[in-house]
Parts: sequence; C-alpha cells; structure tokens
Amino acid sequence: MKIGCPTEIKPQEFRVGLTPNAAQEAIGQGHQALVQKGAGIGAGFSDEDYIAAGAVMIDTAEEIFATADMIVKVKEPQAVERKMLREDQLLFTYLHLAPDPDQTNDLIASGCTAIAYETVTDNHGGLPLLAPMSEVAGRLAPQVGSWTLQKANGGRGVLMGGVPGVGPAKVVVIGGGVVGTHAAKIAAGMGADVTVLDRSIPRLRYLDDVFGGTFKNQYSTAGATAELIQEADMVIGAVLIPGAAAPKLISRAQLSTMKPGAALVDVAIDQGGCFETSKATTHADPVYEVDGIMHYCVANMPGAVARTSTIALGNATLPFMLALANKGWRQACTDDPHLLNGLNVHAGKLTYSAVGKALGIDVTSPQLALMAA
Repeated sequence: MKIGCPTEIKPQEFRVGLTPNAAQEAIGQGHQALVQKGAGIGAGFSDEDYIAAGAVMIDTAEEIFATADMIVKVKEPQAVERKMLREDQLLFTYLHLAPDPDQTNDLIASGCTAIAYETVTDNHGGLPLLAPMSEVAGRLAPQVGSWTLQKANGGRGVLMGGVPGVGPAKVVVIGGGVVGTHAAKIAAGMGADVTVLDRSIPRLRYLDDVFGGTFKNQYSTAGATAELIQEADMVIGAVLIPGAAAPKLISRAQLSTMKPGAALVDVAIDQGGCFETSKATTHADPVYEVDGIMHYCVANMPGAVARTSTIALGNATLPFMLALANKGWRQACTDDPHLLNGLNVHAGKLTYSAVGKALGIDVTSPQLALMAA
C-alpha cells in the first residue's frame, strides 16, 4: 500500500501524521511511505530523517492525495484537502465530525472511506487513539490556564500555588476522564486547590482511592457546578461523549456569577465546546473575553508541544495503521471490531450514529458498510 502523509495546513498545527520510525516500520512490511517535503519540521523531524527511514519525499500535497492509497494525518482535512480525496481512498486521522457539517458533507461527497482516531475503541471501553492527545491536552490545560490568569493577559492576576500567607488558585475540573485526571494532577502539582466533578460514582471512587490526598472530587450536578464556579479562578472543561457534540455545562448567564477575570479552558472545543460561550481559537490568538471571563479555546492544544504529541500519537496509531495497510480496511475492520468503531464515512454514507444524530444525517451501520464494501 502507498501510505501518504501531507503537511498539516491547519493554522499553527505543527504535528505530523507519520513519524520516521512509523515510516520505517511500514516500509519494513512492504509498503511505501510518501511524505510531503517539510511535513515533519514542526515536530523536529527533518526530511533527511524520513529519507534515512526509506520514505519517498514528495513536493506537494496534491501529488500525495493523487497517488496514495491511504492518507495518514493528524487534524481533520481542511476544505482544500477534502476536494482532493477520492473514491476507494482511505483517510485515517482525527475527524471530530459532530460539530462540523461542512466537513461531514464533503467527506460523504468524496466517496472516500474515513476512519476517525477519536472513535476507535479498546477492550476496556477506552479510546486508545484519543487518549495520548487527551493526556497532553489535560496536562497543558492548567499550564495555559495559569497563563490566561495572568493580569497582563486579561486574567485575575492569581498565582496557581499562591505564596505563604496567600491562598492558591481554586480550580474546578469538569469531567474525571483522561483529560480531567491529567489536568487535575498538574493543577494540584502547581499547588492549586482542585476539585474534579464527574457523574460516574465508580470513577469518583477511583479518583478518591488514587488521588484522595492530591485533589478533591464531587458528584457532578448542575447545582454543584453552579456553586463551585462562583468561587473558581479557573474552570477546565474536560467532558467527552465519544464522537458526539459536547454538552453545554456553563451558560452565558452563569458567567455573571463568576469572579471577573476567571479563566475558562475548554478542552472539549474539538467537539463543539462544553461552555455556551466557547468558540474555537488558535495558538496565534488563543484567548478572548466574554462578560469579563477569559476563554482559552484552542482547538488543537497538543499542537503547542508538537514533538511530544507527534511521538505519543504515532506510538498509538502505528499498530492500527499497519493493520489497515497489511490487510486493507475491510479485513482489518472485520478482524477488529474496535477499529470498525472508528469508521465514520464510507462510499458516500455516514456510518457513525452520534454524528448523524448531531447533524440530522441518515446513518448506515458500519456493519452494513463493511458487508457492502
């Protein structure tokens, strides 16, 4: 199989879909790796690194899309890239279709087969290809939130850990999954007073058993959230409904109950955001203010630490990429129902129910798509 990796073109996206090591693995199993020149520079990989791994360097994305059997990326294809997709081509990347009707419709119209990293599952009910970036984004959230809290950036002017005689920042993390747990660990490590909200009693028990002395937890209700955000210096939105649009957990009306200059960090922004006032921003202009509350809503937070993120993502995607290349997508998805859960679009049909529900589009079951392939 010809595996193509174009340069990411989303603003301030420095990650790359294929590392030199992953290229070498694929080549060692009889495949070709076609990498656009300069694709890995933002993550610290030179063209020479790819050449040493055996990859073929290609001048343009157009050549890669025209030639490759499988396109491996990081971010969802942008409009100009979607026009280059074709029937019988496999796209393997993050998609986040639920809040993005334009992308969804374009992928359907292209006739391609699109497998989304974020909906591939595992035996434990987890999301193995989303988890590495969730870990990165969770660990980044308190870091970028503390920057947002600085007075020069519009924030309250509160230091996360305080100093002797001055209390620490109060941080509320909504969601106790992968993002929320890592966010809480880092925020607590910075010395903040941290409370994690979640609706799963077993998850709260786990957090209490493992981190009981590090941060607090509380059952998540609308009332508990409303009460806690009134005293919060920072709120980190870390909720996830796999493949679906994020629920709105803080309304615009509630901003008036918060402390002026408090920071909202919305890690769920890829899925539409979990605050009513959230809108996607970029690393170039990451923060905006609504009703005196500072919002950090960068849609590709892990891109800020591109090398760490690229290697972590590559470690997770490599076995699935090789399975798709070695077997073809149909046999790979037949053999692995968890990979089949990643199928979002095939041959002009939407195949992921949560996206169809969010966008009002008819859905074909992935099992039917598999049989019809």
